[in-house]
Amino acid sequence: MFVDNVTLFVKAGDGGNGSASLLHNGLTFKGGPDGGNGGNGGNIYIQGSTNINDLREFRFKKKITAQNGTAGGRQRLFGKNAPHVILLVPLGTSVTDTKLDRVYEITDTHRLLLVAKGGKGGRGNNEFKSATNQTPEYAEYGKPGEEKKLLLELRLIAEIGLIGLPNAGKSSLLSVLTNATPKIADYPFTTLEPNIGMLGTHPIADIPGLIEGAANGRGLGAKFLKHIEKTKILIHCIELNGNNIEERYEIVRREFEHFNKTLLDKPEIILLTKTDLVDEKTVKKVKDMFEKKGKQVLTCSLYSQKSIDSLNKTLKNIIENA
Repeated sequence: MFVDNVTLFVKAGDGGNGSASLLHNGLTFKGGPDGGNGGNGGNIYIQGSTNINDLREFRFKKKITAQNGTAGGRQRLFGKNAPHVILLVPLGTSVTDTKLDRVYEITDTHRLLLVAKGGKGGRGNNEFKSATNQTPEYAEYGKPGEEKKLLLELRLIAEIGLIGLPNAGKSSLLSVLTNATPKIADYPFTTLEPNIGMLGTHPIADIPGLIEGAANGRGLGAKFLKHIEKTKILIHCIELNGNNIEERYEIVRREFEHFNKTLLDKPEIILLTKTDLVDEKTVKKVKDMFEKKGKQVLTCSLYSQKSIDSLNKTLKNIIENA
């Protein structure tokens, strides 16, 4: 199951307590403080990863807790700092701190986002020794680690988004253009979650669930419409072996308008699929219709390797010059 949003509770580690130890020589009291500081609690970070596609790891793991720092000891022994926790998420994940209402975007694999800071270890009594207090018998408790409630939401980062009504050939196209292996069958809603492949070095995603009324909850609803927002170019797949081609195109455009009008402004290329099922006259007629709307129009048949090779080359040129 594709998981693109989760709520997480994170708890950073508490700092270890400082020690209030006094120097001893065997059983004989010698005086003087020798208590060490406590260790710091573990921080919790979030980092982007290219090896993860969704947030399913956190589906049943709703609370993440870092270890506490260890307490200080005798002979000025400092407690050990706790290890930090790093949570890996896909690129394109937004992290919302629900208390502060701050949103952070995970867009690369290099930076660590600190989401919960570990508590500082308490000072041992050796730290409190002064000219007026040579034998302090008190120490600090460690500070508590931060607790946060986080909302993680995934927006797929794909340079090309394949859109269109069910059975327009999006999944089949993705499978021949890339190394992706989406489920393919001749019935609506075969694809129940987005699939991503690589067109050379360019990520391309098949976005499912677009039907009339999707923005209002029909079919798969608007669950995956949000994943179109981060694409650079939309490839609108329209099958030629059907009626009301222009109306089928407008259905998708209306859903964009209802969901997020800015989607209408994205660069869009019309891809007429299944050209092997119609004659050349029909292909030309439909192509002319969309070109009159100011659209760039491409055609393809999955049963023609020449057609696929040409499409592959054209798409790479388009995205590299976008």
